[in-house]
Amino acid sequence: MIYFDNSATTKPYKEVLDAFVKVSSEFFGNPSSLHGLGIQAEKLLSHARTQVANLLEVKPTEIYFTSGGTESNNLAIKGTALLHRNRGRHVIFSSIEHPSVRGAMEQLKQHGFEITCLPVDSDGRVQVEEIKNSIRNDTILISIMHVNNEVGTIQPIKEIGQVLQPYPDILFHVDSVQAIGKVPMSLYENRVDLCSISAHKFHGLKGTGALFIREGVKIDSLFSGGNQEWKVRSGTENVAGAVAMAKALRLTMENSDKAIRNMEKIKAILSEGLLTIEDLTIHTPSENAAPHILNFSIKGMKSEVLIHALEQKGIFLSTTSACSSKKKSPSKTLVAMGVSEDLAESAFRISLTHDNTELEAKKVITATEKAVKQLRRVMK
Repeated sequence: MIYFDNSATTKPYKEVLDAFVKVSSEFFGNPSSLHGLGIQAEKLLSHARTQVANLLEVKPTEIYFTSGGTESNNLAIKGTALLHRNRGRHVIFSSIEHPSVRGAMEQLKQHGFEITCLPVDSDGRVQVEEIKNSIRNDTILISIMHVNNEVGTIQPIKEIGQVLQPYPDILFHVDSVQAIGKVPMSLYENRVDLCSISAHKFHGLKGTGALFIREGVKIDSLFSGGNQEWKVRSGTENVAGAVAMAKALRLTMENSDKAIRNMEKIKAILSEGLLTIEDLTIHTPSENAAPHILNFSIKGMKSEVLIHALEQKGIFLSTTSACSSKKKSPSKTLVAMGVSEDLAESAFRISLTHDNTELEAKKVITATEKAVKQLRRVMK
């Protein structure tokens, strides 16, 4: 099997699975309980929080555990809007954000908020000047993803942070779900107030994630209950999941430099090899792009047909983002980049991880060439 769909989800490290099982079976107490089992669980939770904070180079009190990227994005956006709506009702985001961000923005719009959706250039990149010009006296939040999940474009987070220096009351949320372990970023240096991460994108488990909330930043909670996570995220904590996520993050960060170099090499091989296919267009920009994502289209080729043809050969890649792949519509990201709808409907995404190999890349190129030729003969 060749698995090239790591932006959708990654295979958990064995050590992560072992940690989850051990904590679930031996330290299953509720961390809010006063007895010994509860105290053991609370210590493990605290240790996991400290580990995640240290790896992200922030404070443990700035890490809030969630169920993943979607919840973290919703908590950051809606939590900000709920608490600060009396100060302002204007929010800014970009046209290539994840569905969980776009959906949250649509809900805010229904509740009387004014939403500015910024365009992107042909590389899928937001223009800093557009953000600067969109800021108003009533702007309370700007939400921009770090790495686009479909084409891999890296957004100018540092430059946006610099623009926001004179605006201390505007919160800056960054969706870093696709960036962890692939594109380094300092949360403090880039003036980020809120940052979402998801464990299953870096070989952790599904259903676990975190939201960084900078010290001093206040947002409202979305869940009512037992006031866990400093009253921001109620609900009995997933201790085993938090411990497993901390382990996955540590293993990923320890290996990140080597992994990035490997993914860059494989991505270059794929780019060069795939371009030999007739009518193939690569959408991922050659600069300012993450090392693990390569998005391309083949004119006249139905993406789902080629996906299944490659699956028959044990090769797994995807069309758009996993959250949108079952919808019969062109990629919103590619359309926002100016790609025609016909070409956007035939888009494919290859997404890599640390242990993919050059040999796998060459096999995928050969298999794709053969499958395209066979399908074109059938389509004539």
